[in-house]
Amino acid sequence: MARPLARIHRPTPRNLARLSAVLARGGLVAVPTETVYGLAADALDAAACAKIFRAKGRPSTDPLIVHVRSLAQADEVAVFNPAARLLAAAFWPGPLTLVLPKRTCVPAIVTAGLDSVAVRVPRHPLLRVLLRLCGRPLAAPSANPFGYISPTTAEHVRAGLGRRITYILDGGASAIGVESTIVDLRDPARPALLRPGSISRAQLENVLGCSMRAPHRSAPAVNTAASSTQLAPRSSRPDSSQIAPGLLPRHYSPRTPLTLMKKLPGPTRAAREPRTAFLYFQRPPSAPATAKNLFWLTPTGRPADAARTLYACLRALDHGRWQGIRAEWIPGTTGLAPALNDRLARAAAR
Repeated sequence: MARPLARIHRPTPRNLARLSAVLARGGLVAVPTETVYGLAADALDAAACAKIFRAKGRPSTDPLIVHVRSLAQADEVAVFNPAARLLAAAFWPGPLTLVLPKRTCVPAIVTAGLDSVAVRVPRHPLLRVLLRLCGRPLAAPSANPFGYISPTTAEHVRAGLGRRITYILDGGASAIGVESTIVDLRDPARPALLRPGSISRAQLENVLGCSMRAPHRSAPAVNTAASSTQLAPRSSRPDSSQIAPGLLPRHYSPRTPLTLMKKLPGPTRAAREPRTAFLYFQRPPSAPATAKNLFWLTPTGRPADAARTLYACLRALDHGRWQGIRAEWIPGTTGLAPALNDRLARAAAR
């Protein structure tokens, strides 16, 4: 007999109290954050966190981000240095994750066996209420099957994990739409940007007063002089532990083959390939009215608007029975453009 679909709970005081109790006794709850929806469990309970890995089909070598309600609680799970405190003061609560040496209370399953932990203070008001009510730090990777497109609504969570989990808290559509910026500050003298997000490299460097180094393993390389991504075949499952989540070459991926191109063909030419979906950054000004295979992330040309629609659009295209998806490289090197291109490059990796 099939397990019933998870129920989506409205954020009433009664439901928030009930779901916080589920978390406090070692259960799972899919929760909204300002970035994407997460699958939460008590971060200090190894058995509870093991349920996250089972529900998602996540390899044990991919660590979890620990969400806490304050810098004081972050101090209980991670060893802070002055550089980390500067960034925390500037950007928390918010979409910034810091990788720091861990405290002994954090189970090895949360950190993939490493001596560091990824931690952040989220901004979403409902998650902050849950953190306060349950009184525990919460580990919460994206609430989707491992490697698939991240969820930005409660319905996305139910579509992917609805028969593997029981509780989903509805907090509306995610305000940002892509995962948090991750900074490695284990060595404060050599900070590294591991994953771009809505907090930019320039913002981080301005606060730290120094340049950030490239991580030991960079994001998937895209040959911007060519028409599409140039990615070597690699496994989406790591052979060794990752420092932080979201660093695998293939991630955030639709099941429909996706190609990332520096520039898509013009809309009239693209319309002649009716079995391929073309995903433009901005609405093409001369799109044929009859074309059914042309899509765009934003009518405004603003990367922040594109970030809010990216994952929902990829999900819709993945269910559209297209033979393939061709997506356009996001113009620019500042703001959210690097984060969007990072996600698209990983989604397109073979």
